[in-house]
Amino acid sequence: MSHPNYRLYFAGSLVSNVGTWMQRVAQDWLVLTIPGNGGAALGITTGLQFLPVLLLSPYAGVVADRISKRVLLQVTQAMMALASLALGLIAVLGVAQTWHVYVIAFVFGIGAAFDAPARQAFVSEMVGADDVTNAVSLNSAAFNAARLIGPGLAGLLIGFGGGGMRATGWVILANALSYLAVIAQLRRMDTAALHSPRPAARTPGMLREGVAYVRSQPKMLMILVLVFFIGTFGMNFQITSALMATEVFDKGAKEYGVLGSVLAIGSLTGALVAAGRSQVRVRLLMGAAVAFGVLEIAAGLAPTYLTFVLLCPLLGFSVITVLNSCNALLQTESAPALRGRVMAIYMTIVMGGTPLGSPVIGWIGEQFGARWTLVVGGALVLAGVGLAVAVRRAAVTRLQPTSGSTPVVAPAMLRP
Repeated sequence: MSHPNYRLYFAGSLVSNVGTWMQRVAQDWLVLTIPGNGGAALGITTGLQFLPVLLLSPYAGVVADRISKRVLLQVTQAMMALASLALGLIAVLGVAQTWHVYVIAFVFGIGAAFDAPARQAFVSEMVGADDVTNAVSLNSAAFNAARLIGPGLAGLLIGFGGGGMRATGWVILANALSYLAVIAQLRRMDTAALHSPRPAARTPGMLREGVAYVRSQPKMLMILVLVFFIGTFGMNFQITSALMATEVFDKGAKEYGVLGSVLAIGSLTGALVAAGRSQVRVRLLMGAAVAFGVLEIAAGLAPTYLTFVLLCPLLGFSVITVLNSCNALLQTESAPALRGRVMAIYMTIVMGGTPLGSPVIGWIGEQFGARWTLVVGGALVLAGVGLAVAVRRAAVTRLQPTSGSTPVVAPAMLRP
């Protein structure tokens, strides 16, 4: 917080994040208010929203390394604002259909695909290398403070508005306005105080260069395998919480909103605890991942709504510990000229796996019941932990020079 540019960014993103979490609840509830929709429709909506991340994030990382991240973020924020405006208007007018939500979710996802790697890499430009770990944790704290407020507020507003389509539309329109806060703060920044690397020149094979760099780092490979399983099968809270609230515990919009808020209590606590760490240890990262998998299975077996609510903060604490640790390790250990591409690969995997996992988890919920969405997700997370460890060991063995040989490292892979 000693960096003025970061203070501006933090304030703007806090406002926008509240709106984002309000829209997540409102969008899910909008889908469920349309006759004939269930878990599968929720899964498809979430999948379409994250599909552009899977398809476009690698290229978005190249773009983030080539142009000003501050300018790029203003464009992406405006694009997501327009998508939210369109969805909110058709909901308020009472004409929203399932295919409308699908199309707008996909357009929204295109903006998010270019926003995510630029936003992640921009952190180190605002604060410098020494404060990256702290800034990443404070970003998570802001995100989860908003998560604490947004879902509950959205649930209350939708409930007070009658719980129908029009009520969800007003909540989504509020999110459209919230993007203006980020754009305004980005425009106010002192560009001379940013630690911006020289933009990478446009050359053939820039994406391949980023992939080759990551493949040369065993720790990075381990992180990417781990976050794939967590992002694809474990972090489907939008679907799992909605199905558990409505189908297992027979609750409404208010109680569903509460689940998102109590999950954020644990996430916020985990982010604040992480902000006090000077460095991240791999042992902590892997221990938190195991805890998350076990807790998710326990949540799927929760006998009552109250038990489920009490497990949610523990889920939030463990998963945010994993994600913050992964993010900080990648940013601090990657070369500045390649950081945009490294974070793009990271975001592609942690968010891009959602289009693959969400429809599967939604289908499991419809075929076998809501509880199995959590039990299966947690089991796959635990399997991912084991695979990540195995991948790291294999990569270390592969990259070790043979007796009498000298390892060859491409110039672009050398850390300054």
